Amino acid sequence: MTGAGRCRSAAAAASGLPVLIGAWFNHLDYGLVASLGGLVFLYLPNTPLHHRMALLMACAFGMTASYALGVMSHFFPPLMVLVLTFIAILVTMVCRFYLIGPPGSLFFIMAASIGAFSPVQGPQIPLQVGLITMGTVLACLIAFFYSLAILRLQAPKPVAPLTRATFDFVVFDSVVIGLFVGISLALAQVMQLQRPYWVPVSCLAVIQGMTFRAVWNRQVQRIAGTGIGLLLSWGLLTLPLDKWSVSLLMISLTFVIETLVVRHYGLAAIFITPLTILLAEATHLGDGLSGTIIQARFFDTVLGSVVGLAGGACLHSPHFRDVVGRQMRRLTPSRLGR
Repeated sequence: MTGAGRCRSAAAAASGLPVLIGAWFNHLDYGLVASLGGLVFLYLPNTPLHHRMALLMACAFGMTASYALGVMSHFFPPLMVLVLTFIAILVTMVCRFYLIGPPGSLFFIMAASIGAFSPVQGPQIPLQVGLITMGTVLACLIAFFYSLAILRLQAPKPVAPLTRATFDFVVFDSVVIGLFVGISLALAQVMQLQRPYWVPVSCLAVIQGMTFRAVWNRQVQRIAGTGIGLLLSWGLLTLPLDKWSVSLLMISLTFVIETLVVRHYGLAAIFITPLTILLAEATHLGDGLSGTIIQARFFDTVLGSVVGLAGGACLHSPHFRDVVGRQMRRLTPSRLGR
């Protein structure tokens, strides 16, 4: 097996093993939460062992914290938009300052969004946070043994030095991105959408393009890929899925996503869609709501992508950057605005 094949297999194991363990103990819902934490494996860089493990454990903490804040905001709906906006701003700042590559802040926001709309009771918060923490710990453990094996076969890339962080790239962009992520969720709440966790995720996925053309391409790819992915999801959900088939299906989807995401985002979105639906909705698949879930996720994607496109237009507008950036610098301590 090639190095890329080993990486895809390890990523599939990191997100799939928790679901298999949950199915074994007849608690698929527990396994799905832990599996969300397993996605942190996708942040593993190709650097020396000490650096890759330190970065991955930092991402594991960020994933757990994002999910915990999201779950707690579930009990205070008026604050949900503010909490998600804060998470989006902070996580985007950290990812940009430390030059964290793709998927960037996407999975942190996904964890917070799914947590915010999870139907949990107050006493269950420690359990839910503990489950995702166990998922991230398992992912770090798999990453450690995978790294020991792969670094014997190929030399790591050197750790790239951090470039001087600019106010526009780290602060201004992050604040605008976070605000539009919050706006997308606020619109979803005004429209009284049911569990619209996919709206802010779609918004973030689109607005992260480095140019407005890239933002537009991301929007088209996001909507088209999600549309095809929903057709795939509908076909999968019509199958007689049980806890074991759901587990194996998620492992397969993660393997395919890891293969495609570095080649073409639109193709990867086709498989990201059913994976996310399974992560958030697998425990409700037997309720006869498959058609409703598919329709809701498509509308969520369109709404989030449109807001993301509007945010991208502002983000890449010289006039907007000049006017708003000037005001933002006045509100920022001078030592932070250099």
